[in-house]
Amino acid sequence: MAKMRTVDAIVAILEKEGATEAFGLPGAAINPMYSAMRAHGGIRHTLARHVEGASHMADGYSRAKAGNIGICLGTSGPAGTDMITGLYAAQADSIPMLCFTGQAPVAKLHKEDFQAVDIESIAKPLTKMAMTILEPGQVPGAVQKAFQLMRTGRPGPVLLDLPFDVQMAQIEFDIDAYEPLPVEKPRATRKQAEKALDMLTAAQRPLIVAGGGIINADASDKLVELAEILDVPVVPTLMGWGAIPDDHRLMAGMVGLQTSHKYGNATFLESDFVIGIGNRWANRHTGSIEKYTEGRKFVHIDIEPTQIGRVFSPDFGIVSDAGLALEALLEVARERQAAGTLPDYSTWAAAAQEKRGRMQRKTHYDNVPMKPFRVYEEMNRAFGPETTYVTTIGLSQIAGAQLLHVFGPRKWINAGQAGPLGWTGPAALGVVRGKPGETVVALSGDYDFQFMIEELAVGAQFQLPYIHVVVNNSYLGLIRQSQRGFEMDYHVSLAFENVNATGSERAQGYGVDHVKVAEGLGCKAIRVEHPEDLAPAFEKARALMAEYKVPVVVEAILERVTNIAMGTELDNVVEFEDLAERREDAPTAIVALLD
Repeated sequence: MAKMRTVDAIVAILEKEGATEAFGLPGAAINPMYSAMRAHGGIRHTLARHVEGASHMADGYSRAKAGNIGICLGTSGPAGTDMITGLYAAQADSIPMLCFTGQAPVAKLHKEDFQAVDIESIAKPLTKMAMTILEPGQVPGAVQKAFQLMRTGRPGPVLLDLPFDVQMAQIEFDIDAYEPLPVEKPRATRKQAEKALDMLTAAQRPLIVAGGGIINADASDKLVELAEILDVPVVPTLMGWGAIPDDHRLMAGMVGLQTSHKYGNATFLESDFVIGIGNRWANRHTGSIEKYTEGRKFVHIDIEPTQIGRVFSPDFGIVSDAGLALEALLEVARERQAAGTLPDYSTWAAAAQEKRGRMQRKTHYDNVPMKPFRVYEEMNRAFGPETTYVTTIGLSQIAGAQLLHVFGPRKWINAGQAGPLGWTGPAALGVVRGKPGETVVALSGDYDFQFMIEELAVGAQFQLPYIHVVVNNSYLGLIRQSQRGFEMDYHVSLAFENVNATGSERAQGYGVDHVKVAEGLGCKAIRVEHPEDLAPAFEKARALMAEYKVPVVVEAILERVTNIAMGTELDNVVEFEDLAERREDAPTAIVALLD
């Protein structure tokens, strides 16, 4: 066997495991790992400006394509603690990501050495494994175990902490003899599939709730086939959005308190049976459990056994990978279709589509300053079915989920549960790495955009072009809206008179000059103040992106205060704005408004 440094063994394993896309920042304690990557030459590395940004890039890369595992690297001490938010975002949404941190030498770990922090203990609650590797001989096995864990059961991140002397140690290692460990995934049985379909077909108004587990399993085509055989409407969760295209006749809309459609909630409240596949009953989806479960039975399918019954006890639970469960359900459904024993749900499915044609939110406003709804209308016009959207949290994300259109899996990439501000920009860069040559459009409010704005320079340096739409009302809009219940508007305004701002007097009162900042970081930027200028701005952004191969920011100056539809229960979502009354009120709706 060959003798080599542990870091050289790690890099060889990364290549064999198919994880060759890395994001990070070098530092003294992780330099041996960087020297191994340099010597190997097969790991592409993107230099971030902040380690948290690097972790979000790796996360975005993992989400971009089935099978991807992004690598994040940082030095000892604060680099590891900077990764924690990234680990949380990945763990919360079941995303595999492998983080490496440098560490002080083993003999100095208990001596409060410079930048020696117990990152293993800090990271453990947010990972599938966090390990400070104390023995050089353990390194190959720890990396091998990391890949197995990231791919087994519910996916998630792993952190491996590498003391400096462990990185430099020589070990015997033969990469030709290395093999990835087997990955086990639970599979629904024939009997379980039969029982689930027996319960579904006993109902009069069944629904399928499609969760992010279907996206993770790369099983969207199986979901669509099952829905079509059964002729049953589908409600995707926020993390499952795109599992069935928005223009499919069985797409019934999203359900929830915020990122939902009025017609989706109405259809759900009429249902009498729900089968949830690869979802976790998130509280922004359900509202109160009493209202959500009232009058309907539930089957819950999830890859993680402890998810069954975590939020509420279903009438029947199945522990299974979503893709394998869909295979089992399809086998039984096809047989029953051939035998002619499936119920006719065409009237129920048509009723769901009829609601889509009646319950549209208005988007066509000509106001100046602009209402956000018009921005999303113009985005629907400008960006086609091939577009991948990237976003995180805020009124921008909520309104985007209510009004944008998604036409396939992994085309809505969203930090759903954690929702860290600042995630959008660096994650979009990771998505561009994972989807080279494809159209990637990020969506941020002004506050999300200002978090980690420095990562725009990464897109300029490494020529990672995407369009970043910034809807700017110079407010912490979601927090301002939630403060209404306290009758206050307290420390949520970002507006100030910027003595250096360019543009109109109106834009100058919005504080940070995002155009100047973006240009200073090597990117292109366009400010839009009138709704009729949005379409040409998006067209120009595409041209600039193609010409300069850098991120292009399109900033839309909005009215300061807009309240976005949301509520506390599925049946009391408050519509602050008028609903569409004519087709011209919602011209980019998938289902045209019924006159």
